[in-house]
Amino acid sequence: MTSKGFRRNYDPLRVLSEADVASIQSGVLQVLERTGVNFHDERALRLLADAGCRVEFDSHRVRFPTELVRDCLSQCPSSYEVTARNPDNNWLLGEPNTTYFVPANGSNTVDLDTWQPRQPTRKEFYDLVRLMDALPSVHGLPAFPWYGFEKVPQAMRLLESAAAKIRMTTKPIMEGSVLESYRWSIQMAKVTGQDILQLVNPVAPLTVGEEEVAKTIYFTQEDMPFHVTSGPVAGATAPATLAGAVISSSAENIAGIVLAQLVKPGARVWSGNMTLVQNMRSGSPMFGQVANFLLDAAYQQLWRAYKVPSWSIAAAWSGSKQIDYQAGYETTMAATTTALAGASMVRFQGGISQQLSMHPAKLVLDDDSAEMIGRFLQGVEVSDGTMALDLIDQVGPIPGNFLATSHTRSWWRKEQYMPRSADHGSYADFFNEGSPTVIRRAVERMEQILASHKPTPLPADQEEAIEDILNDARRYYRSKGHISESDWSLYQEDLASPNYPYA
Repeated sequence: MTSKGFRRNYDPLRVLSEADVASIQSGVLQVLERTGVNFHDERALRLLADAGCRVEFDSHRVRFPTELVRDCLSQCPSSYEVTARNPDNNWLLGEPNTTYFVPANGSNTVDLDTWQPRQPTRKEFYDLVRLMDALPSVHGLPAFPWYGFEKVPQAMRLLESAAAKIRMTTKPIMEGSVLESYRWSIQMAKVTGQDILQLVNPVAPLTVGEEEVAKTIYFTQEDMPFHVTSGPVAGATAPATLAGAVISSSAENIAGIVLAQLVKPGARVWSGNMTLVQNMRSGSPMFGQVANFLLDAAYQQLWRAYKVPSWSIAAAWSGSKQIDYQAGYETTMAATTTALAGASMVRFQGGISQQLSMHPAKLVLDDDSAEMIGRFLQGVEVSDGTMALDLIDQVGPIPGNFLATSHTRSWWRKEQYMPRSADHGSYADFFNEGSPTVIRRAVERMEQILASHKPTPLPADQEEAIEDILNDARRYYRSKGHISESDWSLYQEDLASPNYPYA
């Protein structure tokens, strides 16, 4: 079985003509064949040379013949199952017209009174994961989602994050890696019989590092699905034009995908777009900019033509530093346009500022936004039942009305989505309730969910195996000097907490 995600019942948004798509595809092939991509890894260079690429070993430059690129793209599965801990939550990634929503991530939480970022506690981290497990619009869990929590050394933060998600959700999971942490996160996934969607990130412009090659080879050999996603900034590490940025980032991603298919034909790969335009006033990436949404829509249309699943992260980023109107419109507009453009997965809920912060209250608010987008994707059903011609004839002109009919009772919930956190009451209700802000409403809903939702626990033998894997990683990173004595001492306080691992 697979989870439904949000299903779009009409043609996807197209921002490019067929001729435009063909021109961009031709441009990608030209970049790969004429300009090439640098691979800083001897194994990759030899593998690509053996496949017919023109390889300059001294400069690490690889130029790809067009037929090899087309052949490797054709070997990519256009859709495949992603296994969750509960098979009912499995994804069929790349299924036409289906989009999965996954929350954003941020390095820190924020104080809702001062908006100052701060590191979350272990309890806050586990509560966030539990909230993600409960919310209906969250179809899977993101990498991180915060970059660790208090008292955990840098080397162990992603593994502690992965363990929290494996313990607290039965939905599909994404994960990042640092210092080869993927070796242990994949072990944890295999113990629990699930996939863990991994990340490979080329560097813009047109470069694949040694670590990314190692991950590509490892993931394909372990049969773990992974995305290849570069993160260029248009105007800095990619052309300032939207078409040029799409070409450059797609060439980077295709270079990694070609390598994966040479290692293992049919490897479960997908492509992601993390391209942002540059703020030409500050020199920083421009978050929440309409050009990002348009670029992303073009990217999704291109990868639909390649018949390779793709995802978007434009909706995870806002320029705002708080949960406000700006954060709402920037992320929701991006989520809507990329979902309409046919992205296989959209990163969205919870993000506030520039991947630097996210908060569970915004996650709750974005749950409403995501469900509204999902309802919009369903479109308008036209059938005998929905046209209601007999009913209209039966009710007739005034004084007839439709309120008390069985048709209204049976259809209104199907046709509408009723937000759970938004204010749709009267002014009198608003003042009688103490003039609550939407943030207060979201916090109250969050607290209600956390008080009642109980995730499915791991069996005892799997929980023990997870802890054994974490202990193995802890010993390894300590032996390699990645955990200092002071960090280790602080870490021991965390591990000795009476409510470990949950608080």
